[in-house]
Amino acid sequence: MNDFLNSTSTVPEFVGASKAGDTIGLVIPSVDQALLDKLHVNKQYRTLGIISDRTGAGPQIMAMDEGVKATNMDTIDVEWPRDTKGGGGHGSLIIVGGDDPADARQAVQVALDNIHRTMGDVYNSPAGHLELQFTARASNCARVGLGAVEGKAFGLICGCPSGIGLVMADKALKTAGVEPIAFSTPSHGTSFSNEGSLTITGDSGAVRQAVMAGREIGLKLLGELAGSEPKNDFPSYIK
Repeated sequence: MNDFLNSTSTVPEFVGASKAGDTIGLVIPSVDQALLDKLHVNKQYRTLGIISDRTGAGPQIMAMDEGVKATNMDTIDVEWPRDTKGGGGHGSLIIVGGDDPADARQAVQVALDNIHRTMGDVYNSPAGHLELQFTARASNCARVGLGAVEGKAFGLICGCPSGIGLVMADKALKTAGVEPIAFSTPSHGTSFSNEGSLTITGDSGAVRQAVMAGREIGLKLLGELAGSEPKNDFPSYIK
């Protein structure tokens, strides 16, 4: 499915957009100092890269994690607005900073190029959704947004409604020897989204195995609730 929109735009701040999650990529080549001061950053940046979307946070965060790995950009802020256009989850706002506008544009472009891949393990149904993410080496966007340990394997296991996420987390931790980073519930760690989300770190193989175990039980439970098999819009990448 090719829904990437990029191109002939003459708007200098526009990098590209994708229908996947209603995601837009932007750059501010020379940020206003007064605005930068209000972002509460500890370091001065000349340029900002931005990913903003209506649906999804994990996919966009992990996509931008690839963007910062490929460039010299620092992650300034990751926020989780309550959104999804009426669904049980949220959207996201991701801001990265640096000195070179070309670097910012590249980071955003790499993130946009990765959205379809990181959306591959998002499963939807009328009754709820599942979201799984994995990387063998987390960078600073995953650290700021999800509490990952930089340089180590990282996994996200999320289910909506939140009770499904709780069972997924238990199954994942019982399956492989991984270290839990956090477990988030509607009132603790999310923007009151109806999700239960476990983040984990550890050996790369064990993290992958735990994520897959969570996915397996989550698909069964959400299927029982929905009365039909949850579907992903893009090919699964966690195998």
